[in-house]
Amino acid sequence: MKIVRTLILLLVFASQSLFTQAQSNVDLKALDAYFAQMVEDWDLPSASIGVVKDGKLVFKGNYGVKEIGEKDVPDENTLYAVASNSKAFTSAILGMLVQQGKLKWDDKVRDYLPYFAVYDDWVSEHVTIQDLLSHRVGLGTFSGDNIWYKSNRSAEEIIKSIKYVPQAFDFRAGYGYSNLMYITAGELIKKITGKSWGENLTERILEPLGMNRSIYKLDDLDRIGNYVTPYVYRDGENIKIDWVDWETVAATGGLISSVSDMSKWMVFNMNHGIHGKDTLLTASTRNMMWKPHNSFMVDQTKPNNLGRRFSSYGLGWGISDYKEKLRVSHTGGYDGMITAVTMLPEENLGVVVLTNGTQSPIMAATYYALDRFLGEEEMDWSKYYLGRTKKRAANDKRVSSIKNKRVMNTQPTLSKGSITGSYYSDMVGGIEIKETDGELRLEFKHHPLLRARLSHWHYDTYKIEWDETQAWFNFGTIKFNSDNNLEVTGFDFDVPNDDIFFEELKPRRK
Repeated sequence: MKIVRTLILLLVFASQSLFTQAQSNVDLKALDAYFAQMVEDWDLPSASIGVVKDGKLVFKGNYGVKEIGEKDVPDENTLYAVASNSKAFTSAILGMLVQQGKLKWDDKVRDYLPYFAVYDDWVSEHVTIQDLLSHRVGLGTFSGDNIWYKSNRSAEEIIKSIKYVPQAFDFRAGYGYSNLMYITAGELIKKITGKSWGENLTERILEPLGMNRSIYKLDDLDRIGNYVTPYVYRDGENIKIDWVDWETVAATGGLISSVSDMSKWMVFNMNHGIHGKDTLLTASTRNMMWKPHNSFMVDQTKPNNLGRRFSSYGLGWGISDYKEKLRVSHTGGYDGMITAVTMLPEENLGVVVLTNGTQSPIMAATYYALDRFLGEEEMDWSKYYLGRTKKRAANDKRVSSIKNKRVMNTQPTLSKGSITGSYYSDMVGGIEIKETDGELRLEFKHHPLLRARLSHWHYDTYKIEWDETQAWFNFGTIKFNSDNNLEVTGFDFDVPNDDIFFEELKPRRK
């Protein structure tokens, strides 16, 4: 690993970052040097950063290598998965359909998708397009993501399972970031237009804006070329993982793009939906998308280092303020990649940060660039966020607590024969516990990339050993449950992580 780190270090300082002089006093060479050091400090495989000012891409910084052990460095055309930054494209497409008179923002989802249902019948009948796009339906943040994550089910099948996701708060009375609602929005687009989200994206946005390297199909990666490798940062090491196909759920996070193309998207948005002589988004649509639909609490009793006084979510965009300037932004997390898009429209200033690692300084890079262009007092955002990231990791005792409570030298009360068989989860469908060549195996019917070996942990609890390195989770256990007659009734998951909540599945014996 030291050899690899040395190679990265050399390539970082040899980074062929391209930039033009901005119409300001910003020292772009100093900015470039800061980002190069940042990538080294964060042990990040690569990063591509762009700054847009007054309608032009005035800074292009590229650092590290696209794949550890290789020599290829990224450039402004290198592809990264931008993940949830796709959501703003979804709301834009729906806005275009509103402009065409094909739907209204306050239309009920069930008017187009009769099978749509959530935790309550009345709520299911009243969820609108605006509700879908502003995360106020009543589901918890990331709740139910097990339904779609690495699933081979269709979008319709995924949506039909949403009714089993538990309610987290009252309808329109809170905020719960829901990928499932954007998957629903994508299927609604398909229902209205007869074309997929990707086809609408290409025809309505990518082609008109000249975003000719942006794709949504994994099969197009090799055809287009020039893309990074995903990495998971775990135990101080970057571990290579495979790209994952998100085409079915592309409306929530399927776009794959570059600094060059995302800069065109930012310019278009800061020009309020006008591209050249074409008005693709009307003023009404732009205002609806950037209207705070779902507000969050901000502590007004003490200062914060963002100068923030309000925070909210619009339609596919986060709406807040930064140093007394309107801020429109979003972030994205894909297996092995983290990205951010941030705009200060009244300054005609935007920053895009694309990285291929799960320990990522996206906001450090963003805020440092914004401060330089705003002429703010210099703050070492990289040092601040890296310290906070390391502290949070050190304080996360979830896995170590489980390991410390393990009781050694115990025997299961339930035989292998009694726990093998078919189980069923309302959310994800069939789950099998099999015995193969003396080993217990965990297999999901609709999630073939989540296969695992089970090894005895203690009593009737087994450790999950995933066949493939997983981006958002690693250690986990399952505990088999039985009734008074020791008949197996189901099992419970315990997989500590912040993204995919296995404990919601609650498989029962079929």
